[in-house]
Amino acid sequence: MSDPHNTLPILPLKDTVVFPHIVAPLAVGRARSLAAVQAAADGSRSFIAVAQREPDTEDPTLDGLYAVGTIVQINRIEKRKQGAQVIVQGEQRARLVMAGDDSGYLCAHYELLPVLVIDKHADDAAEVDALLRENLQLSREIAQLYDQQNGEQIYNQLIGSITDPIAQMYRIASLANLSVAQEQEVLEQDTTLELMRAVHNVLQHELKVTELRREIAEQARGDMENQQREHVLRQQKRAIEQALGESDDDEDIAELKAQLDAAELPESVRSEVDRELKRLKRMSANAADYQVSRSYLELVSELPWHDTTEDLLDLGNAQNVLDEDHYGLTEVKERILETLAVMQLNPQAKAPIMCLVGPPGVGKTSLGQSIARAMGRKFERLSLGGLHDEAELRGHRRTYIGAMPGRIIQAVRRAGVQNPLIMLDEIDKLGRDFRGDPAAALMEILDPAQNKEFQDNYLNLPFDLSKVLFITTANTLDGIPRPLLDRMEVLELSGYSDMEKQAIARQYLLPRQRNDAGLKDAQLDLSEEALHFLIRRYTREAGVRELERVIGRLARKRARQVVQGEAADAPIDATVVRALLGAEKFKSDAGRSRLTPGVAAGLAWTEVGGDVLYIEVSLTQKDEKVTLTGQLGQVMQESAKAARSYIWSIAESLGIDRKRIEETGVHIHVPAGAVPKDGPSAGVTMATALVSAYTETAMRDDVAMTGEITLSGLVLPVGGIKEKVLAAHRSGIRHIVLPEDNEADLDKLPDAVRAEMTFTLAATVQDVLAVALPESAGAAG
Repeated sequence: MSDPHNTLPILPLKDTVVFPHIVAPLAVGRARSLAAVQAAADGSRSFIAVAQREPDTEDPTLDGLYAVGTIVQINRIEKRKQGAQVIVQGEQRARLVMAGDDSGYLCAHYELLPVLVIDKHADDAAEVDALLRENLQLSREIAQLYDQQNGEQIYNQLIGSITDPIAQMYRIASLANLSVAQEQEVLEQDTTLELMRAVHNVLQHELKVTELRREIAEQARGDMENQQREHVLRQQKRAIEQALGESDDDEDIAELKAQLDAAELPESVRSEVDRELKRLKRMSANAADYQVSRSYLELVSELPWHDTTEDLLDLGNAQNVLDEDHYGLTEVKERILETLAVMQLNPQAKAPIMCLVGPPGVGKTSLGQSIARAMGRKFERLSLGGLHDEAELRGHRRTYIGAMPGRIIQAVRRAGVQNPLIMLDEIDKLGRDFRGDPAAALMEILDPAQNKEFQDNYLNLPFDLSKVLFITTANTLDGIPRPLLDRMEVLELSGYSDMEKQAIARQYLLPRQRNDAGLKDAQLDLSEEALHFLIRRYTREAGVRELERVIGRLARKRARQVVQGEAADAPIDATVVRALLGAEKFKSDAGRSRLTPGVAAGLAWTEVGGDVLYIEVSLTQKDEKVTLTGQLGQVMQESAKAARSYIWSIAESLGIDRKRIEETGVHIHVPAGAVPKDGPSAGVTMATALVSAYTETAMRDDVAMTGEITLSGLVLPVGGIKEKVLAAHRSGIRHIVLPEDNEADLDKLPDAVRAEMTFTLAATVQDVLAVALPESAGAAG
């Protein structure tokens, strides 16, 4: 016995007992328990681990603990979020005598209990030795029952590797599936013989339980094999009955027939389906075509042969929905409302197939969703980008392995109604190869006169697509075959001006990004100056897709400031935008402040909007050829040659010596050489740059132009006027020269932009030169 006044911290254990000689991990989470472990770690690195009598007690006293515990030595402490895990080594049993001083944790005075050993000279040595051998044998048998192949290896790893017999018994007790009370009973045995008897009782119980569990598992395995055998026999019986024609419709076929009856198929379709259903009944379920035929009939039963949604034809509601989702786009919205008005007056009218054409990010796809919502129709979207197999649209014939219906029929099946709105996205990016031309298949699908009896190759039955409202989208019309384009009504969605982008950001983008980032209005409040700075210096696009990404990035930066406790309620100005997003992605859009002779400002259209294009002309010596650089396409090269020929023909009226044109060559360069360029709209710009070079007169730096020219000096109309004018407005150019026949395109410009611009409508190249090179025009006059 030791001094009864020895004191150690106490660690109450809820659901386990630590035995001497055994290493055990202990999860510690309670505050007083953590304090006890810390006190032990700061002192002798020992404490007493004692089991609780009631595991549900969160703050036990000494009376709530068993009287006997184990003094343990701390090997390692691993701190966790919810506390710590302590690896301990059991050393010696101890009995708690009385509570010690409460210093924020439980502690107690203790006395050491006798250390159990094997005494070969004791009176009970023979019985102890017999029980020891029996216990080890029982442990080996239990391990074999758990795993017949690796049982011996498991036994050696867990028990056989321990040399101390007492430690072996405690190890067995810790591995057995015992309750805390049973483990405590083993711990409290004061003699070696009592310990051996207690462990022997535990092992006998475990052996019986293990044998019983194995019998149950073998019985369950046998029952499973019997069920599988019965299933196989039933399948064989069914196949024999079907081969003999003696079986009635099974439950699956009866259910399928009921679904086909409920579909109310058209008469012409019903006869084909009945023929296929009879064929299915005669087939064995194991036949290769059985599942193919069944899948086909399931498709027929799931198609909406008569189901439709009722159109919402209220023009006021449709206007509100379209305005709620999209800013501007007046022409497109008016066209939708016109369609609804016609459908209200004539429900049998066929809706036109609209093709929304415009640069990325202007809202073509989302506009389709808004139209569906305004009309109360189901919405399905099909992306046609890169599609090069006609069977993707028409489906594969059922004779092919893995055949499927085409995307159109699948979309109608998903919608579940006969009149959904189906959006065919990126129709200009269709491909074609040896497997067919998808554009040819679309000509039937998009033709209201033909799609009333559309036949999918997989379905092989006429299906009415005339009630489907098709809307297509494209970035340009160049990739769309002419016959296909002829079946669609083209609605152009041009790029947005800076003012329109600011309005869209205020009404749609900022609220959406605030909501996504979990910010309040004041935490993401951009001033007009900051929003304008954001649009000009961090985006360069016709739409608003990149703008929304930049605002989202700004919102995430702001959210981080809020979480870190930084002040984030002040309005965001341009300085804050630069601090959060870093250096500007794009420098000022201002055009060249001063043009030298031979340089002219033109306007170009690209898929992402308009741009100001400077054309540079330099005269060369002894070279009659026209040198063209800057990745110019065939049409643009021809425009340059036509411009030079025209200038030569009217050289005298422009005050240019013809010999100078004949004796000097011309090098025409268009900057941004890495970007391919083509099209006829740079004709007037090339002619102006040539006159500027020959006369050594600089063009006005506040003028830009666009238009195609002829050899006779006429200026012909070109496209993309709105995008080109908006690009000039962004660059600070306020005087635009346009072809006379493009006057109607000015109505499409935003009023605010048009009010700040001056437009000159030119019928001939002379009209252009009069504005851009007044000195040369004066010489001509």
